[in-house]
Amino acid sequence: MRYVNAESRTMTGPDTASAAARLAVPAGIMAAVAGAFAYVGAVDPNQPGHYPVCPLYRLTGVYCPGCGGLRSAHQFIHGDFLGALHDNALAAVGYPLFAVLWTVWVVRAARGRPLRLALAPAHLWAVGALLLVFTVVRNLPFGGWLRP
Repeated sequence: MRYVNAESRTMTGPDTASAAARLAVPAGIMAAVAGAFAYVGAVDPNQPGHYPVCPLYRLTGVYCPGCGGLRSAHQFIHGDFLGALHDNALAAVGYPLFAVLWTVWVVRAARGRPLRLALAPAHLWAVGALLLVFTVVRNLPFGGWLRP
């Protein structure tokens, strides 16, 4: 319920306070993501010693689905989208996907509607299968173009 203050004609009440509360979590998530991207943009992952090496790659020589993700983010931040795709294609596609999903979340939160992701088990299996196929292909000889 909204209340209008007759003297100042401003809206007060639960709607304005709850709107700020509803936007607090998406704003916090964006602040964390922006901070992480700012750090990766400033500290080049291609320079040794700044980030740890992937433990799976170090122990086995196998590229995991996340290998090259930091280099991909660095390239993406600096506007080299082809370089970002080369370093980690899934991550490079995931950055704009995250931006769209976050924007939908903010708009729905501002309107007082919850963000509902109705993912059926088939969707989760499809994501898992995509990650598995990406991992296998990038480690095969013909999938060298997917390696970081």
